[in-house]
Amino acid sequence: MRIACYGVRPLERSYFKKLNKYGYDLKLIGEYLNRENVEEAADCDAVLVRGNCLCDRTNLKKFKSYGINWVFTRSVGVDHYDLKAAKELGISVARVPNYSPYAVANLAFTLGVTLSRHVGEAVYHVHEQDFGMHPDYFATEFNRLKVGIYGAGKIGAVEGKMWKGLGSQVYAYDPYPSDFAKQYCEFVSAEELLATCDIVSVHVPYFPGKNDELINEDFIKSMKPGAVLINTARGELANEAAVAAGIKSGHLGGYGADVVSSEKKIMGHQFANQEQVPDHDVQELMDLYPRVLLTPHMGSFTEPALEDMITLSYNNFHNMEAEGTVDQRNKVEYKAPAPKIKVEVSSGATEKVGA
Repeated sequence: MRIACYGVRPLERSYFKKLNKYGYDLKLIGEYLNRENVEEAADCDAVLVRGNCLCDRTNLKKFKSYGINWVFTRSVGVDHYDLKAAKELGISVARVPNYSPYAVANLAFTLGVTLSRHVGEAVYHVHEQDFGMHPDYFATEFNRLKVGIYGAGKIGAVEGKMWKGLGSQVYAYDPYPSDFAKQYCEFVSAEELLATCDIVSVHVPYFPGKNDELINEDFIKSMKPGAVLINTARGELANEAAVAAGIKSGHLGGYGADVVSSEKKIMGHQFANQEQVPDHDVQELMDLYPRVLLTPHMGSFTEPALEDMITLSYNNFHNMEAEGTVDQRNKVEYKAPAPKIKVEVSSGATEKVGA
């Protein structure tokens, strides 16, 4: 089977090859799937994409015209797909929901540590030849912090474990608490978590039309004054103008994010200057460095996570060849949207996590 793999970074190419235990004929394509390079898959039997690839109706119809019925992703989320179109075209979609939770948890933890200890501000001033002791550097110690995990699924629970190891008081909000998370987090209401915690780290999935801009003006006003907010989940969860306003007013002590709402236009691109970044709200957040730390969606960019994503993707293709289906947890099917109502957002905490 020949597989077109989109969005393969140069560093990743050797991993795609060495982990290819089924001997697939791989066509490794560096760019994300877009309108121009969809034709690269014309001589292939299947497609493997990643987040931010353009799996809309137009591209899926192209794949179908090439005789391709399997368009899988090596990501957890599938918001880059038109799942309704995939169903109508008879294209199967599979994902990778269980790669190393430590990858994103490590980054969220690092952003929280850096912002709460004001390391970014200190480094910035030193690079400006200012070795003075600014009042803004004054901080508490990690063992005195109250840390809130908003969504204690696999990733959130692992971050809670890390903070617990430093002696922090760790709280969590999730409508479906797992036994694993309960080892490290005390579960409280969302209101209590926001009002009392010094750091709030968000780890909920994005449900289009249901929890867009979860992190909005009301969410931020509900937080403890001076608290640090971390978002390594999805950019669509945050109203970035409201975040910037919270930083400017001083209500937010810092913001760390590995995601932005206009991600497809920004992540993976290099711009000549800040004015060319195609989102004014993101530009505004960039202006607030070092109290705002933005990273280029690098949370899963670790060796264990990469190996998991590739290996599990290959397993999905193998299972489709051998059995005509994939593991039920990896299978993605279109479901007609329910009426828009206020919902409890689960992080998927009911799934077990290895310690």
